[in-house]
Amino acid sequence: MLAKKTTRNRLTLPKEIADRFPGVEFDVTVERNRIVLAPVKVHPIASLESIREKMGKLGITEENVTDAVVWTRKKKR
Repeated sequence: MLAKKTTRNRLTLPKEIADRFPGVEFDVTVERNRIVLAPVKVHPIASLESIREKMGKLGITEENVTDAVVWTRKKKR
């Protein structure tokens, strides 16, 4: 089956393939000069409070987050 890239860089998938993945978003990568589409589910975050609640359940503290930010911003030598 063929797919077509339009002048606006949109890719049109054949109906037979698109119908197998209704209402899904895709992670797009390139592997060995091929375009790979992997379906993913996106879970919207309701609020900042729900993030804090989840972090609490996981035992992640504000200090953990601060330490992680400091660690990632360190210059590599």
